[in-house]
Amino acid sequence: MNFLEIFQYSFFTRALISGIFLAALLAILGIFVVIRRMSFFSDGVAHASLAGIALAVIFSLNPLLIAIISAVIFSLFIYFLEKKTKKTSANSGIPPSQTGKDETTPGKNKTNGKGHHETTTMAENTRTIESVTTMSVESCDKCGEDLSKVAVIDTERRTRIDIIFEKTVEHVDAEIKNCPGCHGFIKGRFPADMAGPLQYGNGIKAYVVQLLVTQMLSLNRAVKMLAALIGQTLSEATLLGFIMRLHKTLESWEIQAKQDLLKAPCIHSDETSCRLDKKNYWIHVYSSGDITLKYLHAKRGKEAMESIDIIPKYGGVIVHDCWSSYLSYKHCLHALCGSHLLRELTFIIDAHGYRWAKQMKRLLQRACQLVTHADEKCLDIQSYEKLQRIYRKILTRAEKEMPPVLSKPYGRRHNLWERLQQYEDSVLMFAKLSHVPFTNNRAERDLRMGKVKQKVSGCFRTEVYAQAYCRISSYLQSMQNQGINPLVAVGMALNNRHL
Repeated sequence: MNFLEIFQYSFFTRALISGIFLAALLAILGIFVVIRRMSFFSDGVAHASLAGIALAVIFSLNPLLIAIISAVIFSLFIYFLEKKTKKTSANSGIPPSQTGKDETTPGKNKTNGKGHHETTTMAENTRTIESVTTMSVESCDKCGEDLSKVAVIDTERRTRIDIIFEKTVEHVDAEIKNCPGCHGFIKGRFPADMAGPLQYGNGIKAYVVQLLVTQMLSLNRAVKMLAALIGQTLSEATLLGFIMRLHKTLESWEIQAKQDLLKAPCIHSDETSCRLDKKNYWIHVYSSGDITLKYLHAKRGKEAMESIDIIPKYGGVIVHDCWSSYLSYKHCLHALCGSHLLRELTFIIDAHGYRWAKQMKRLLQRACQLVTHADEKCLDIQSYEKLQRIYRKILTRAEKEMPPVLSKPYGRRHNLWERLQQYEDSVLMFAKLSHVPFTNNRAERDLRMGKVKQKVSGCFRTEVYAQAYCRISSYLQSMQNQGINPLVAVGMALNNRHL
């Protein structure tokens, strides 16, 4: 049989044409498939189409049509399954419960968020009652010899420490006399801090604030605990009155702290949501050194920042997570949080396995280590320029490695690549300026207790008490950064010694 005779059969001609077409098509798509790590994707689609043909035969349907439909459905399923890489605190913007200590800045600009070691200063309304009891030896336990007149050669001490809750009740009686001259009734003057028939001292007020703000108890639990200690039930309104008094007292402190914050060379800024009467509000935090300030606002973006009026007046470096509202202020410098960038790079590595993301992650981690171990907490000019060159080479390779995007919205990988390219100075500022840290962990830690409070005691009911919480917790965190215990700090504020 002549070889050319096989072309007389139409099916062979069609098979040859299809083979030539597929050879050219697969040569083009093969490179893309291998780069995207989709080498077994075609096998999966083939098996899915075979299952479609089987179903078509069983139900007497068109095999070709059902095979195409099943292949398309399977392809879409695999595509979306690939995109559903689970987000965790390690590969996304979700804040971790514990983050490592950032030591890329000197002195108290470090963002470990733990403050100084606390002082040993005790609260003013405490006292220590110490007693010593001597256990004498009258006779020998071994032979019965009388030891009452034998001299003592040494002592051994054991100690028991306990707490006894003591309620002090002070009655002040004002005399009332009838003047024989004018026949008027004259009453003695009460002390200035006893304006009514019943009032509570600063000890109770400080303890209530400690329970509600620092320990984050609910009002109901605080009322019950106080009743167990002093044998008297205070209403929730009374406890809230203590909170509002301290809130107004700390107004002057907040103004002074805001002025001091504006003088800092670098501040951390962040925001988190807060539920207020079934509505979503935002707590904005600004931190630097020993100062932490929190503000409540209904908006998250620029409207809130203009109302708070810190960033519009600030001329230093703001460390943040690349929220666009911060970047709209061009009069100050911006530093992007390295922790956020590392988590996003980790997500891209997990989802797509790009080499450029792995290289960029290693570069930023290595740069952070170099800055941490440097005496000046920054890189010298030559090292910084080398860091820039490697940084730009990685981004150039990334542009070639990633598939082109035809139209917006961009994918997460392209968004991050654009951000790294556009804000290079902000990303690497921690390596250039010694007072700029690598992360924004300080602000995230300062906000974390607000989220814990909502989980423990629920959301806020009125805006004024949410604002009071922000101001009081700002004061307590600032005092804790100075090593002052929160209970002592509340007592200082109630006695007007907080300035």
